[in-house]
Amino acid sequence: MDLLNTLVDKGLRRESPTREEALAVLATSDDDVLDVVAAAGKVRRHWFGRRVKLNYLVNLKSGLCPEDCSYCSQRLGSKAEILKYTWLKPDQASAAAAAGVSGGAKRVCLVASGRGPTDRDVDRVSDTIKAIKEQNEAVEVCACLGLLSDGQAERLREAGADAYNHNLNTSESTYGDITTTHTYADRVDTVNKAHAAGLSACSGLIAGMGESDEDLVDVVFSLRELDPDSVPVNFLIPMEGTPLAKEWHLTPQRCLRILAMTRFVCPDVEVRIAGGREVHLRTMQPLALHLANSIFLGDYLTSEGQAGHTDLEMIADAGFEVEGAGEVTLPEHRAAVRGGGCGSHEGGGGCGSHDGADGGAGCGSHAGGGSHADGGVCAPAPAARAEEPRTDLVAVRRRGAGTDLAPNA
Repeated sequence: MDLLNTLVDKGLRRESPTREEALAVLATSDDDVLDVVAAAGKVRRHWFGRRVKLNYLVNLKSGLCPEDCSYCSQRLGSKAEILKYTWLKPDQASAAAAAGVSGGAKRVCLVASGRGPTDRDVDRVSDTIKAIKEQNEAVEVCACLGLLSDGQAERLREAGADAYNHNLNTSESTYGDITTTHTYADRVDTVNKAHAAGLSACSGLIAGMGESDEDLVDVVFSLRELDPDSVPVNFLIPMEGTPLAKEWHLTPQRCLRILAMTRFVCPDVEVRIAGGREVHLRTMQPLALHLANSIFLGDYLTSEGQAGHTDLEMIADAGFEVEGAGEVTLPEHRAAVRGGGCGSHEGGGGCGSHDGADGGAGCGSHAGGGSHADGGVCAPAPAARAEEPRTDLVAVRRRGAGTDLAPNA
C-alpha cells in the first residue's frame, strides 16, 4: 500500500504523518491489519530494536477519588467493588515495588487516586521514592498523583523521581463528555509542569470511550505536540459500577490499528500498551509487541492483569527481549535532550496511568474515511463488527498492594 510505504519513510525520518494519513490507518480493513502491523513494526524496530521495557504499578492509595472521570473505577460515586485503602507506608510501597523489580521491571509507577497531591502527600511520596531507591538505586520511579500545583514537580524531582505521568485521555473537544470536575487544560498544564521541572513527561490516552476516529487522531497529535517521552495507550476496561460499563466496542484488530497509528505519529517515543490489553487484544497481544516497546508487568491499579510469568513467556516466544536495567530506552537523539533519557536512571521514562490502567480501555470504533498519501480518498472501512462483552476477562484486583496476598509479578 502506498500509504504504508509513505508512513514508514516518514517514521524513519521522525516526520509526522498528516491527519488524513493517520485517519487512513484507522480506516484500514481487518484484511489489511497484518500489513499495517508489519509497516509500523519497521518503525518500532528502527528506533527501539526488539527490546520491551517492563513497568510495574504500585497503587499507593485506592478508591475514594473526588473526581468524576467516567472511565475510572475509583471515581466519585463509583459502585465498582474495588479495593479501598488509604496511603501505603513507605516500607509497604517499597516492598510492593521490589516484587515488580524482581520480576524484571525497570520502572516502578507510584499512583494515588485523587484530584492532586497536597504538600503533605508530596512528602509521603518523596519518602516512598527514597525508600525504593535505597533498596534498588537503579530502578526508575514515575509518580502519578493527579494535578500538580506550583513547585510540586520540583520537589518530586529532588526526592529522586525520574518521571511524572498525567494522561490527556481523549481529545480536547470531547473531554467534557467524560469528566466535569477538571478540564483538559488542567491536564496539559500538569504535563508542562513535569517538563519544566526536568522530569520525564509521560502522557497517553484511553481508547474506547465512544470517541470517533477524529478524536483519536486529535489526542495523539496533541500528545506529539506536548512531546512526552512515553505515551501509554489504554484500552477501556468496562468495569461494572462505572458509567462506561456497557462500552464494549473493541476488537483485537481495532486495537492494533490504534497502536499502529500512535507509532506512526510518535515514531521515536516509548509507546506503552497499558490497561486493557488482556481484555481486548487477548491472544493477539504478541502482535502488539511489534508496535509498542513497553508494557506493564502483572496487575493494574484496581483490575488484575495477565500473570507476570505469562508476560515474560509471551515476550520471549514473540522473539523480543526484556530491556535491561542498564539500557537507555529512548533513542540517542531524545536521550541526549533529556539528560540521560527515558529509560535511564538519570532521565526517566514513561509511566502508566492513574486513570487508564485501572479503568482500562476499550476502543469504540467509528469506521471513518481518510486520504491516501497520494491525495486520493480512502474507501471507508467496513463497519466494525460488534464486540461481545468479555466480562469474564475483567477481574477486580484482590492481591498485591493493600492486601496480605502476594502480588502478581
